[in-house]
Formats: sequence, C-alpha cells, structure tokens
Amino acid sequence: MEAPEDEFTKYRSPLVSRYASKEMSYNFSDRKKFTTWRKLWIFLAKAEKALGLPITDAQVAEMESRVEDVDFAMAAEQERKLRHDVMAHVHTFAYCCPTAAPIIHLGATSCYVGDNTDLIVLRDGFEILLPKLARVMDRLANFAEKYADLPTLGFTHYQPAQLTTVGKRACLWLQDLTMDMRNLRRARDDLRFRGVKGTTGTQASFLQLFQGDHAKVEELDRMVTEMAGFKKAYLVTGQTYSRKVDIDTLSVLASLGATVHKICTDIRLLANLKELEEPFEKEQIGSSAMPYKRNPMRAERCCSLSRHLMTLLSDPLQTASVQWLERTLDDSANRRISLAEAFLTADIVLSTLQNITEGLVVYPKFCPEDLPFMATENIIMAMVKAGGNRQDCHEKIRVLSQQAAAVVKQDGGDNDLLDRVKADSYFSPILDQLDALLDPKTFTGRAPQQVTRFLSEEVYPLLEPFRSKMDVTIELEL
Repeated sequence: MEAPEDEFTKYRSPLVSRYASKEMSYNFSDRKKFTTWRKLWIFLAKAEKALGLPITDAQVAEMESRVEDVDFAMAAEQERKLRHDVMAHVHTFAYCCPTAAPIIHLGATSCYVGDNTDLIVLRDGFEILLPKLARVMDRLANFAEKYADLPTLGFTHYQPAQLTTVGKRACLWLQDLTMDMRNLRRARDDLRFRGVKGTTGTQASFLQLFQGDHAKVEELDRMVTEMAGFKKAYLVTGQTYSRKVDIDTLSVLASLGATVHKICTDIRLLANLKELEEPFEKEQIGSSAMPYKRNPMRAERCCSLSRHLMTLLSDPLQTASVQWLERTLDDSANRRISLAEAFLTADIVLSTLQNITEGLVVYPKFCPEDLPFMATENIIMAMVKAGGNRQDCHEKIRVLSQQAAAVVKQDGGDNDLLDRVKADSYFSPILDQLDALLDPKTFTGRAPQQVTRFLSEEVYPLLEPFRSKMDVTIELEL
C-alpha cells in the first residue's frame, strides 16, 4: 500500500485536486462510471427477462445486491491481463455474482455500457451545472436591481463614451448568461440514449436472441432507455452514438466559457478604474512585494480556466471528423480527457463566478473627469432655450473644450471646462442651471427602466425552476 506522501510524487490534475466541486468530481469518477455499468447490465437483464429470455429473479436480485461492491483491484488486474476494460469489469462483476454470471452483458457490445454511461454522465453533468448557472444569474440580477440607477461611465473602444448605469452594465453580462442558460438546457434536453444497438448498430445480436422478433427488439430498446431515465434513444447509430453529440455538448460549455471570460475581464478593468472590486478577504495578500495591492485573483482565475474551456471544443470537432465508417477507437483516449475536463472546468468557473457576484464591492462616488465634456450638449440646449444661437454656442463650447482638454492631456491638470464656462459672460443666462445640467442621472437615458423590464421579462422567468436551489453560498478554499 502506498504511503500517504506518495500522492505528492505523481501528477494530480488541479481541476480535481484544487478546484472542482465534490459533486462534479464524483460525476466523472471511476465509482460513478463502473457502478453505472452495473446498473446498465441490470436494466438489460430485467428487460430481457420481461421479454421472455430465461433469466431468473434470483440472478437479477444478485446483481442488484452487488452494484456498489466494485473490486477495483481485481478489475485492474483483469484489465492488465485482458487488455479490455469492459470485459475486465464483466469478469469482476461475474466473480461476485456467480449465479448471474452467464447472463451479464447478454447480447451487448462494449459501447452498450461505455457510450450509454457517457450519455448519463453528460446529462447528470448538465443537471449539476444548471443550478450553479442559475445562482450566478440570481446574484447578478440582485446586483443589477440594486444599482439600476447608479450612473457610471460607459466605454466604447475602451475610451470614455456616454454614461450608463452600474445595473445596466450588469444586465449586459446577464444577457449573455441567459443565452447560456437556454443553450445548456437545450443541450441537456437534446441528449438521447444510445440504447441497445449491438456491435455496428444493427441490433443483429438481439434479433438473434429473440429469434427474429423485431417487435421485441424494439421493445427491449425502449424499456432500457426508459429505465435509464431518457425519453428517447437514437434510432440509428454505428457502434457508438454520433460524436457530433459531443460537439454539441462542448459547444455550449465553450460558449459559457466565453461569457465568463468577458464578464471577468470587465471586472478586472473596472477594478483598475476603482469602480468596483471582487471580494477581498480580511487577511488576503495581494502581492508578496507590494502590500497595498488588491489583485482580482478570482476574476483572473475565471479568465484563465475559461480559456482552457474554450480550447477544449477543438477535441470533439476533430474526433467527430475522423470517425471512420461505423467507428474507430481513436476517439476513446481523447474523450476520457476532453469531456471530463470541459464539465469540471465549467463547474469551477461557475462556482468562482458565484463567489465573485455574491461579494462585488461598488465604489459609488461618481466624478469622472470627462463629465463636463458630456454635459456640453445639455449646455447648448439650455442656451438655445434662453434665446441663444445654437451655432454660436457650439463654437464657444468647442473652443473652451479644446482648451480644457489641453490642460488635462498636456499639463496633467484637472478638467476646468466648467470654470471656463462660468468665466465667459456669454453663458451668464444659464449659470444657475449648471448643477442641474451636470446631474449624472440626466445622462443615463432609459437605463434604469431597461434594467427593470429585462429582469422581469427575461431573467426571473428563467430562474423560476431553480428557486429551491438558490440558498447555496460559495466559500472558496483558495
């Protein structure tokens, strides 16, 4: 038996050892995989028995009693000898179920347990991710509602543009997440079961078992599919289900990765602008050399892992493209890595993003140096209402604005446009209106109203099925 310290002499995937949740780690574990194989053999035996094959209640009961009793050491030894993982577990299961041994895996091919288990695991993976995505959306929706009318400077080309609100910007993030929610639900609902199809998908072995009775073969497929919790099975397959299913699955996860990367990049940029920050623990250290630093390490982690998630999509694309005829085995090793890593990574970024959105800190003091420039149109309109000429006013403002901009850009001074306006007698008719003309809330348009309508019509209805799973908070260990 290995000494405990030996675990530190081998590579351990940080996706599991450092980041992923227990439930997602278990979903891709050997125990989940091989106990699911055993359940599938039981489903097959039950359906074959119900349709008239000579299988006894005692054999089924014996198999059911040993589902969780997996001798992993024996299975590993069998696989070393047989060089076949499924047959290794057939022998291991048969060893502890001697009565049922003759009927385990009856009529099936390896992909009966392999592919069907993969589909179950993919389905269950989506079931784990969806509530986590809903919680992120819920936290962001609360944030957007709270700050729906708090003005902030909008940016295009990462240059100052017009004002928006903190809540409206959060709704831009939520807009993408609502698309991800619909995509994940669709991908989950589109999954079908491979069912019982035989070695090349023709169901020939089962047709022989049932002596040419096509109706019984179809009923067998339907029964096993239902027992596995699926509404439909693919009507045609090769030896495997189409690997385009894996493309569809990882596409929506990669798309989610793009969303999270964009959100967390925005948070990092806004932290630099001192507008908002991710949570920062009381004893957290931002830099070993610079004690004052408050680095956005959670958002940076999300960006780093999201890049990995996006790149994983290339694996199923290439795998599906090179599956020759009814199937080739060069899909297997790749899928062991790419499918698990995609779900584990998606799980991590959602958990981390939930932690971020539960503790976002907003610094509400709003005083951008460009605000006077943004007010120039309001000043012009006020002057026209007071009897001035629009073109004359525009030229006056243009000259004063360029002078103020030169002070900021060339001299490093403050924006003194308002002082220049106050000093120019031309603008005396509206000087008493300047404070009102500079109220940031007059520049945000319908942003608060857009937030209210978007949340009520687009976000909250999507979250309704997950209300019972909202009261889960995330405490990051690292």
